[in-house]
Amino acid sequence: MLVKVFIKNMVCDRCIKVVRNELLEAGVEVVEVELGRVVYKSLDKEQDARKLYNVLNENGFQLIESTDRILVEKVKLSLIRLLQKLPIEKTGTLSSYLSEKTNCDYSRLSRIFSYTENTTLEKYFIKLKIEKVKELIQTSEYNFTEISQLLDYSNANHLSRQFKSETGMNLTEYKALNQNFRNSLDQIL
Repeated sequence: MLVKVFIKNMVCDRCIKVVRNELLEAGVEVVEVELGRVVYKSLDKEQDARKLYNVLNENGFQLIESTDRILVEKVKLSLIRLLQKLPIEKTGTLSSYLSEKTNCDYSRLSRIFSYTENTTLEKYFIKLKIEKVKELIQTSEYNFTEISQLLDYSNANHLSRQFKSETGMNLTEYKALNQNFRNSLDQIL
């Protein structure tokens, strides 16, 4: 029987690799692993569920069982994926993008996300974008104007104001520190 489970805190390709390799090593017949989701074949559902739980627990992941939490995780992963390929490629608004990616009405998404995470979708997305800005500053590959364009800001001043509001320092101050003050994407909120 095929079993599909949803997993919290999977935020990158390394997470996929770790989950896949650890499950295979534990003897679980993995069919597919993607951000936030695992599909596996199971002959003994209880034993395989125990193996899955142990692997996830040992590696900082969690099983998600609530439909609302699954929806919230889908939203988070959609936003993380959006920021992985720059420049940001979305047509229309953030609300229409998320509705399309999750096949759910935005008002419902927004309500469930805010209730579950105690913040709005928009504030969460800003926090993700600020972490991406920190990453891009550290690579020194782009100037501030280019970073603002890559992340779909209206201009560098808008980015600068938002960065200062979120971090307490301006872009130049952050760059001058030359240190890694980035937060892990699974720890944002």
